[in-house]
Amino acid sequence: MGTTTSWVTGREHTSNFAVPTGLMGRLAGRVMFWTNRQRDLLPLLGIRPGEHVLEIGYGPGKLLRLLSRTEAARVAGVDPSPEMRALATRKAPGTHPGLGTAERTGQPDAAFDCVVSVNNVAIWPELEPGLRELHRVTRPGGRVVIAWHGGATPSPLARNLRLPDDVLATLERALGDLFGDVTRHELATLTAFVSRRGSCQNSGTHRITGPRETENAWYASHPVHEPKPKDAKKRLSGNVNR
Repeated sequence: MGTTTSWVTGREHTSNFAVPTGLMGRLAGRVMFWTNRQRDLLPLLGIRPGEHVLEIGYGPGKLLRLLSRTEAARVAGVDPSPEMRALATRKAPGTHPGLGTAERTGQPDAAFDCVVSVNNVAIWPELEPGLRELHRVTRPGGRVVIAWHGGATPSPLARNLRLPDDVLATLERALGDLFGDVTRHELATLTAFVSRRGSCQNSGTHRITGPRETENAWYASHPVHEPKPKDAKKRLSGNVNR
């Protein structure tokens, strides 16, 4: 079992869901793959034809697989766990999962149109170095999406994993200071922040959108090669924290 120190709590995380290693880590990865509900992020990501996408902390590869079914030209990811890299390679063929962390992705400057992190920002050791690295690898005009458990209809478990308002405010402020533009979105099971590199807008005023509004706007113009779920507000289930 690996460990990581959270910038939110200042304590080490030893959960196999936070740092999957060994047999228990592989089992945790399989649980995350089948229980994480990440499809409602696709409308918010708005992947366009030919774009390059990077996922931070891809875990078992559930979102990587969804992204590979969009019109992205290249889908890559970084995760500190060799066990998750092996699992994601099998679960998301055609993508490029590598080893790395939010603060050390090992990716070239301005290489991606979209960078996304789901359910792992709170277990980063430090917030600002991670955000600076995401800014570095994002192309001018590109977007960074950071999401965590929450949203409009979280499951009881996810509700317990929601971040306090002051922590969400710290994340939003740090994104605004670096990118100059940040928008908060309440999806079905996730609270997400979207920032754009190179924008001159002020983050002091922003609009909070709900899951149905975001979903309908995206599906009107973006095909994805997987059936749309019948219930876009289906609750997140499973004993996971990534």
